[in-house]
Amino acid sequence: MEDLIKRAAGDLVKAGYAIALTGAGISTESGIPDFRGPSGIWTRDPEAEKRAYQVYARFQKNPKEYWMDRLTRPSLLGNLGKMAPNPGHYALAELESIGILKWVITQNVDSLHQRAGSRKVLDYHGNAFKLRCFSCGARFESGEFDLPRLLSEDRLPPLCTSCGGVLKSDVVHFHEPIPVDVAEQSLEEAARCDLMLICGTSAVVYPFARLPHVARERSLGENSIIIEINAEPTPLTERMISDYLIQGKTGQILPLIVEEVKRLLSC
Repeated sequence: MEDLIKRAAGDLVKAGYAIALTGAGISTESGIPDFRGPSGIWTRDPEAEKRAYQVYARFQKNPKEYWMDRLTRPSLLGNLGKMAPNPGHYALAELESIGILKWVITQNVDSLHQRAGSRKVLDYHGNAFKLRCFSCGARFESGEFDLPRLLSEDRLPPLCTSCGGVLKSDVVHFHEPIPVDVAEQSLEEAARCDLMLICGTSAVVYPFARLPHVARERSLGENSIIIEINAEPTPLTERMISDYLIQGKTGQILPLIVEEVKRLLSC
């Protein structure tokens, strides 16, 4: 593994435009449960997964009922506000501050990258701490609206202060399209990068899982590099979409890569 860490650090130092993709694997190390793992939320409770597939249709049919359910039912992910970034999040933020990492594109909705100090983050599946207008797409911090008061005063759903449209959680539900601005920029970044770090994702949830393929198609003959840091091999490993896999926990491997990057830069 030491040789692979040195290889990854060397590739990062030489990269002109590096980005990272992150999935549930980096957040489980902060205590946030995943959904489809051996002890995942839906593995343990298949009925919860069935309900999740109905949420977006419920919002479209009855936004008030959708909001009442969100505000009275406990979150499946627990209290995300009490969760803290782990060394993997901080390592990616440090790679950005050094000037190597240009963007993080994450499947996670927990805002831990931002809390670790990353500034250039694309929340591919939305952000649990934000609201998004169903009409104009404007986003707001959840704290801008007193949601418990709106519930108690029977004034749900919250309305957009820009256009008056109905607000929903920024989290992207099943059957809901990825917001156009995020989808388009993610494709642009994947096509532009000359190095992609893939951290803690099984690479089976589409359209997010398409992004490494975009990078690989762009990179043919252009010396782009795709590095996986995952606990187990993925379809990207098996289909040789990634150049190499560093197998293990992101919270352990990423800080070691950053230390080697800093050593190389100081030489």
